[in-house]
Amino acid sequence: MSTTPAPSGPRSPFARPKDDGPRASLRQLLPYLGEHRGMIAWAIALSILGAGASLAQPLLVSQVIEVVQAGEALGLIVWALVGLVVASGVLSGIQHFLLQRTGTSVVLSARRQLVRRMLRLPISEFDTRRTGDLVSRVGSDTTLLYAVITQGLVDAVGGALVFVGALIAMLLLDPVLLGLTVLVIAVAVVTVVTLSSRIRVASRKQQEKVGDLAASVERSLSAVRTVRAANATDREIDAIEEDARGAWRAGLQVAKISALVVPVAGIALQVALLVVLGVGGFRVASGAITVANLVAFILFLFMMIMPLGSAFGAINSVNQALGALGRIQEIVALPSETDGDAAIRPVAAIESDDAVSFEDVVFTYPEGAAGHSDLDDDAPDRTVLHGVTFSAPAGKRTALVGPSGAGKSTILALIERFYDPTSGVVRFGGVDIRGLDRTELRSRIGYVEQDAPVLAGSIRDNLLLATPDATDEQCIEVLRSVNLSEVLERNPLGLDAPVGEDGIMLSGGERQRLAIARALLAAPPILLLDESTSSLDGLNEQLLREAIDAVATDRTLIVIAHRLSTVVDSDQIVVLDHGRVVGTGTHSELVESTPLYRDLAKHQLLV
Repeated sequence: MSTTPAPSGPRSPFARPKDDGPRASLRQLLPYLGEHRGMIAWAIALSILGAGASLAQPLLVSQVIEVVQAGEALGLIVWALVGLVVASGVLSGIQHFLLQRTGTSVVLSARRQLVRRMLRLPISEFDTRRTGDLVSRVGSDTTLLYAVITQGLVDAVGGALVFVGALIAMLLLDPVLLGLTVLVIAVAVVTVVTLSSRIRVASRKQQEKVGDLAASVERSLSAVRTVRAANATDREIDAIEEDARGAWRAGLQVAKISALVVPVAGIALQVALLVVLGVGGFRVASGAITVANLVAFILFLFMMIMPLGSAFGAINSVNQALGALGRIQEIVALPSETDGDAAIRPVAAIESDDAVSFEDVVFTYPEGAAGHSDLDDDAPDRTVLHGVTFSAPAGKRTALVGPSGAGKSTILALIERFYDPTSGVVRFGGVDIRGLDRTELRSRIGYVEQDAPVLAGSIRDNLLLATPDATDEQCIEVLRSVNLSEVLERNPLGLDAPVGEDGIMLSGGERQRLAIARALLAAPPILLLDESTSSLDGLNEQLLREAIDAVATDRTLIVIAHRLSTVVDSDQIVVLDHGRVVGTGTHSELVESTPLYRDLAKHQLLV
């Protein structure tokens, strides 16, 4: 991955063209809410009780005024009013807790669904998407769903009851004042509805910009040593700050639209209150209504405007959440790695003594894929394998050699079913691998990548990745076999010694040997080794070859190597050039028959 920004053009070669993307709807939010319908039902019930307690208060206040005007004793009316106020507060507190808990649970559900889908996406999706943007969707986007529960849908139920109840009470008290109030509120509602769609679009753009920022930070931090060594720190800072400013500008746009929505409720309340006080005072003077009824009407006005204000805020929050939900649903809606397997019709199995065989395999990387060692991004044709045919006999060692970009790593990726062939057949024991269960297939293959990653955590965490039930003794034994005993000895934590982010606390050779130890510990029947000794010195290379030889008995090895000295004793060597097989045989046979191999051997002083 590049570590310095280009002076112009797109931010990253891996970035997809921007578009508005799918827009989420409230209907798509329902499955997240359905998982917590019990808790939401309790919150709604409490909201209804709270609405009833609130609506009864103005009526009691009106009675208190009438009793006082009549000079009678208040009696239990005051205590009933106090009880309603206390009950309303208690119900509100309990409801608040339930909503907070439910909101947090909805975020958890969304994150679990998103992570489960992400980690099962086809490898081609990771070729075209930036890691930081995916991380942002799990972290930032899902957090916005919290507002839907805590500030939106459930409160709307109780608020709607209060609104409708207050509306009916005001109609009974004075239809004229109600008509004037509804006119003011109607203007406010039209304004909010007009702006709400703009909030959703602006919020989605803001989340996209936050994703860009996260991707830029991840890109620079993951290669911070390279950035420092290239004196590119200031340029990287400038690039990240530009993405930060982009997120700020998008957030400012949301703020501008929200700033128009938020005060609408306050303005509506003030205007409605002034109208009610002015017209209501005149009607009291004319004897059309009593003072007690005017006070009750004003209290109901506040009760009607308060849920309306909450509804306006909820529309703002929900539209922001739906903008983020659109980005979440974009990933959730993607097919998983296995979704298309049912439609594949594998070719008939054949009798074979070969562990793996390729039959006229053609493979073209999908549009947008980048960064593969076999792929020339400047080439108009993204086809990297052209009719590849060869077999890897069971229990034997097969080496793949050839210049960079010849298609060697792609062959291993097809064996692992990271991709399926564009045409042709890859067989596993005579069976088309597209007809095999991926989990079962991969459980029988040990794969060490060219730049095999070391996961943050401990040595034990890395070893147990493919073999979670391995014992400490087995772990220590396999580390000894790849000459990593000193890594255990230099830290008193032993197997629990941390390796750091991307294994930074280990040397390059130690990281590679740890990755190989991880594959050897699983002891699968087939081992795929992609340049497994490229980072090792002569001594460790020899020790590692001995370790591989020790476990290679009755196992099939398919090895990629640029140093022919590591594979000259292979049972079979397959020579590749520009995605085609140009020679197959032993070292001595190929020196005689294949000019490309002979040239490679000469350059490495092997002939």
